[in-house]
Amino acid sequence: MTGGNGSDGVGADGPALGHLLLVRHGESTWNAEGRLQGQADPSLSALGRRQAAALAPWVDAWAPSVVATSDLRRASETASLLGFDDARIDPRWRELDVGLWTGQAAAAVREEHGEAYRAWREGREAPPEGEPLADFAARVEQAGRELLAPRRVALAVAHGGPIRTLCATLLGASVGGFAAVLNGSLTVVELGPAGPRLAAYNLTPTP
Repeated sequence: MTGGNGSDGVGADGPALGHLLLVRHGESTWNAEGRLQGQADPSLSALGRRQAAALAPWVDAWAPSVVATSDLRRASETASLLGFDDARIDPRWRELDVGLWTGQAAAAVREEHGEAYRAWREGREAPPEGEPLADFAARVEQAGRELLAPRRVALAVAHGGPIRTLCATLLGASVGGFAAVLNGSLTVVELGPAGPRLAAYNLTPTP
């Protein structure tokens, strides 16, 4: 991992860069049970707390000057364990509302609603009675672009859906082309003269 570049994002001889660090929260109690969460609000599991603690030195090396977090507990708890008790709460970083699938076992949904489940994971269709994908992508993009700026390292502690969706949006790619975001992982978007690029994806320390 490259890091420790200070808060201004300026190399010794290169242009002024901006970096947006995207952290997925540690494992929640519902993650441990294999349940779909969406905007439900379970807390971190014991493993999730260890994952956040293991990631803290990696994030600290970047010295982010601006920190935002989803208002859902699993994200805000992760932000605190990373050392950012004063992170700005921003509901735009919330996970997608998965509608009727909230609280259901992912394996059961995948078995019963195979094509609809695949369409959701590939970013083609929202879950039944869930948040429209266009609305979701728009709120996440707005939140991300506000943080991504030259000469700044910013951090957002969020969820798998927002991280995949933002990366796809900024790079003009398909959500389905991105692997699932792991709990307690770090993704880095870099802003240079040519625009955003993905500098790292799914970096995950051993808890």
